[in-house]
Amino acid sequence: MNEFLTAPAIMTGLGLFFGVILAVAYRLLKVEEDPRLEHTEELLPGTNCGACGEPGCVPFAQKLLSGEVKPSECTVASADDIDAIADFLGVDAGEAEKRVARLHCGGGKAQAYQIAEYDGFESCRAAAVVSGGGKGCSWGCLGLADCEVACDFDAIGMNDNGLPTVDVEKCTACGDCVEACPRDLFEVLPLSQKLLVQCNIPLAGQAVTVLCTAGCDGCGKCAADAEPGLIEMKDELPLIHYDSGLPVTPKATARCPTGAIQWVEGDQFLDPNQSHENRKRYAQLH
Repeated sequence: MNEFLTAPAIMTGLGLFFGVILAVAYRLLKVEEDPRLEHTEELLPGTNCGACGEPGCVPFAQKLLSGEVKPSECTVASADDIDAIADFLGVDAGEAEKRVARLHCGGGKAQAYQIAEYDGFESCRAAAVVSGGGKGCSWGCLGLADCEVACDFDAIGMNDNGLPTVDVEKCTACGDCVEACPRDLFEVLPLSQKLLVQCNIPLAGQAVTVLCTAGCDGCGKCAADAEPGLIEMKDELPLIHYDSGLPVTPKATARCPTGAIQWVEGDQFLDPNQSHENRKRYAQLH
């Protein structure tokens, strides 16, 4: 009979022993949670979009409490929400420059030549994998709205020319469109960077214009017209050195023969007379 009681007794003793150890370890090693964390998290939008650079709102809230970030670094929160967070934590709201998704392609239906009619699953990624879509340019926007579908903030819509238009007021710079585009045409940029290259074709001259009338032909006139050192021609495309500290003006767009480089005010692709306006600005500067 004793043999039947020994094993359960040993197991019970071991359970109590390790239970005591765990209880003591929990008490000694317990990390106290800041009581402000829950309310701070409630004040955040809860989208977990990652635009702030953190994997979600909870890690961002934790960094807010430790003073590692400012409330304004949440690009989704409204100005009132940011002020509410700053008031609750007793910190400065900070200033964060508005960032927005930009498309490096101006080749819509009216500019990019069609070589075939794509008839398949309505997805840019599917078209890129199966046949490359119907456009002759294999570097440009496929126009099947993967970016629009991926955007959780209703900031992207397709215009009549088959190109995505980003609403700068709604865009949170979350980067979902960057991930969704199979041709890596989206880039999240500061709104103040108004000089924008709208082409991604690494070719030059007629090899470009036979594919798209809005493509960059690599002529280099933009680099010649801009402040020396601001624009470098790399892989037949203009590379704008915003970090150079040189003045950035619309004059770099004035002699572009195709309109591949634009001075963008606000939303992209909304003004069909944008190239004409760029030239007017250039004339006013000279």
